[in-house]
Amino acid sequence: MTTRGLFITFEGIEGVGKSTQIRAAAAALEDLGIDALVTREPGGTPMAESIREVLLARRDEPVHETTELLLMFAARAQHLEILIRPRLAAGQWVLCDRFTDATFAYQGGGRGVPRERIAQLEGIVQGDFRPDHVILLDAPVDVGMSRARHRGELDRFEQEAMGFFQRIRDAYLARARLDPQRYHIVDAAQSLEAVSGAVASFMQVLVRDRGQGS
Repeated sequence: MTTRGLFITFEGIEGVGKSTQIRAAAAALEDLGIDALVTREPGGTPMAESIREVLLARRDEPVHETTELLLMFAARAQHLEILIRPRLAAGQWVLCDRFTDATFAYQGGGRGVPRERIAQLEGIVQGDFRPDHVILLDAPVDVGMSRARHRGELDRFEQEAMGFFQRIRDAYLARARLDPQRYHIVDAAQSLEAVSGAVASFMQVLVRDRGQGS
């Protein structure tokens, strides 16, 4: 019987290095004999990636918070059913750059969408499905946004005011405090090497605890 793979998500505000650290995690797992799929949200499948383009595009037309929320969950539904669930069922580990915690943080904390509304859609799309582990890369907002600005042109979300991202950070930390066994906070203000080392060490613990790997 195939052992279900682990679903591990990487969360945090802009500029905390999620893309870099998810690659570091995948490399650490590969060294340990674990095949991991790296994916992202919104996105992950061709259709979900098309929705991502709509969500992130800079535009003159205001995007209503309900429109944004529904598009996020539409992309997630496709991603979950077409890619994530089948890969986990086949025994593959899945590393995802953002998941529903981001919706509670960005649309909930940042936009002020009621938590109950987000939870209702979470139930419709996911049922009781949740990440096995959440790695929260945390850094002060000024540090993260300074890094984000050096990456190039900002997308629609990255153009928001500093207060928006402070609310997001606060929302992430609040969720982590409610479930410390599942959330793992990493100080992303450290050097790249230190953060990558912390992430790699956590991957080693997970592999050891599962009794997998080479």
